[in-house]
Amino acid sequence: MRNVPVHSHRKRAKRSGVRVISSFLNALVPGFLLCLSVSIVPAQPNAKNVLILHNWISLPQSWTVMESTVRSRVPGEINFYTVSVANQRFDEEAYRESLAETLRRGYKGVKIDVVVTATYPVLEFAVKYRDRIFPGVPIVFTDVNKMEMLKPQPGVTGVVSPVGTRETIDLALHLHPDTRAVAVIAGVSEWDKRWLAVSHSELVRREKQVKEIDIVGPANREMIGKVSALPRHTVALFQMRPDDLAQPAVGVLDVLSAAVERMPTYSAWPGLSLERGGVGGAYRNVFKDAALNGEIVARVLSGERPENIPVADDSDLQIRVNWVAMRRWHIPESALPAGSVILFRPPSLWEQYQRYVVAVAVVIIVLLLLIAWLLWERSRKRKAEALLRESEKRFRVMADTTPSLVWMCDPQGKITYLNEQRVAFTGPDPTAGYGETWIGYVHPDDRKNVQDLFSQALEECRAFSNEYRLRRSDGTYRWMFDVASPRLNGDGSFAGFIGSAIDVTDQKLAQQALEKVSGQLIEAQENERRRIARDLHDDICQRLALLSMELDQANHSVNESPDVAKLRLKEIRQHCSEIAGDVQSLSHELHSSRLDYLGIVAAISGFCHEFAKQHDVSIKFTDKDVPAEVPREISLCLFRVTQEALHNAVKYSGVGQYAVELTATEEEIQLMVSDSGRGFDVEAAKVNRGLGLVSMQERVHLVHGSLFVESEPGKGTKILAVVPLVKEGSAEEAGIGEPEDVVGAA
Repeated sequence: MRNVPVHSHRKRAKRSGVRVISSFLNALVPGFLLCLSVSIVPAQPNAKNVLILHNWISLPQSWTVMESTVRSRVPGEINFYTVSVANQRFDEEAYRESLAETLRRGYKGVKIDVVVTATYPVLEFAVKYRDRIFPGVPIVFTDVNKMEMLKPQPGVTGVVSPVGTRETIDLALHLHPDTRAVAVIAGVSEWDKRWLAVSHSELVRREKQVKEIDIVGPANREMIGKVSALPRHTVALFQMRPDDLAQPAVGVLDVLSAAVERMPTYSAWPGLSLERGGVGGAYRNVFKDAALNGEIVARVLSGERPENIPVADDSDLQIRVNWVAMRRWHIPESALPAGSVILFRPPSLWEQYQRYVVAVAVVIIVLLLLIAWLLWERSRKRKAEALLRESEKRFRVMADTTPSLVWMCDPQGKITYLNEQRVAFTGPDPTAGYGETWIGYVHPDDRKNVQDLFSQALEECRAFSNEYRLRRSDGTYRWMFDVASPRLNGDGSFAGFIGSAIDVTDQKLAQQALEKVSGQLIEAQENERRRIARDLHDDICQRLALLSMELDQANHSVNESPDVAKLRLKEIRQHCSEIAGDVQSLSHELHSSRLDYLGIVAAISGFCHEFAKQHDVSIKFTDKDVPAEVPREISLCLFRVTQEALHNAVKYSGVGQYAVELTATEEEIQLMVSDSGRGFDVEAAKVNRGLGLVSMQERVHLVHGSLFVESEPGKGTKILAVVPLVKEGSAEEAGIGEPEDVVGAA
């Protein structure tokens, strides 16, 4: 809401109470007002403009209700302009003429949609000068009582408010039943005279009950003296209107103060009694009037004609009294009519200290809740500690029983925990390996790599794994595979590492042996290929070339005698038979067809016969209780073991006689190959494992059997293979797979 003053600002001062002081000079001539223009903020093109005219120093708080009511009912932009026309000379015709001209010039560039007036004099001024200032603009009035209301005017509507003179007199006589006189204090203005007449008519009705005393005149010391001389059991009805713009030596408020000090004082206007030490009276609801006024203004802005909007009549009155005055004049609250409002009551002890009591109660409740939470937290912490101790106990039991070497360190890398396996591994000293001493047990060649990796993991707080050699209690170094993960505190911070190390020395040796065996297998395969190629080239091919030459000679000797030709053909046939036998022997060595068609006994027997003939040795083969049908996997395994054992015997034994025995029971089958030759050291052979022994052992393991080697230097050698018998159909269920058909050589 924009306040647009017509005249200079007013100031307030205090003299014998609050008194309003005007800064206007009475010597100002109307011609000066004609030259005074009102500064107006340009309105937006589509905005609604409302001009409020009043004769107060400032608008009361209730007018915000009127403005909010209008804005809630009318969409779009609304501009409110306020003008105070209060002046001592407002009743002079020349001043009103000058004021009207000033408003016309000031709002010439603004399209006013509605004019709102407060109090009857302002309404009268607006109606009289409307055609000059804002022709045709609707007028909505408020703060006008029924007695002041003009006859209906075109383009004018508003709210009429009751003045509770009768109700105020009834309240005074009700609260003071011993009252003998009512002193009516009024001024000499037209307003005072009008309400003096109203008061007189009301008191005439009660002339048998009380006496009326009129104190009428200007505010001066004489009037104060009359008020002070009033008799006891008198109640004052104050209706003297103060002039906020005047500054007399003795003002209306001085007269009011004298009345309030002398007797219970009432007034039909709250500003003349309730707010200045009087008892109170019956008053209208200014906020309700403001809301009704806002509704009418909204309807006019929405396009309704004022003539079609009936004047709102607010007839509700409310009894309001001053608690301080009630105590002064000993008026009990029980004497007040129902629905009365008591103002200025000092707060009770509860009301006075309510905020502090509530604050203290809240603090106490918070403290109790905090104590309860602390007790609960303490209980929870104890349970958590018990669970933690139990968890640590379980961890230590688990860590001490695991075969791994478990360790823990702090964020700086110092070892803080070692399980029993780790302590037992390093030696009898239980403190060995703690702190930073653990690095002393690492192999010197591995220390730098271990320290670098450990330092980097501590810096990055990440998991890591490593392989290194660790000294055992007997002084030997064992390969360890160590895996560590970071530990975290409850707040998520890094607490160190927990690691587990396992001994992988045997795996490494096995891996090295496997790598060695793989190389030996490749080398053996190449040697076997070279042997077969050598046998084919040096023996079979040479003999085939010789056979070719013999055939050529036989072709040239066709003309010779039949006996010579028959002899040559016989020799050629003999050579062909020998070559075929050698090729067949070579084929059987690679893969025996007898094994597939005739069984294990025939296959081994035939191989022994061919091998003995080929190497010019003696082999004694015997068999006992061998079933006719032996699973193919077992047959092939025993056949290859026989081949490998005889090859090794011919190669290393240094004798020419060997024995091969094949026996069987219902549960197993046994193969033994023996000789009485040089023999060898079995323990040394285990360290430097020959490919022949490895090949035989692996083949026997494939069929879930066992291989035993008995030999000593100079006492011969016995190789025993024991294989459990499985039926042909259950071989797959027993997990026996087909071994690779490869002939190895030691």
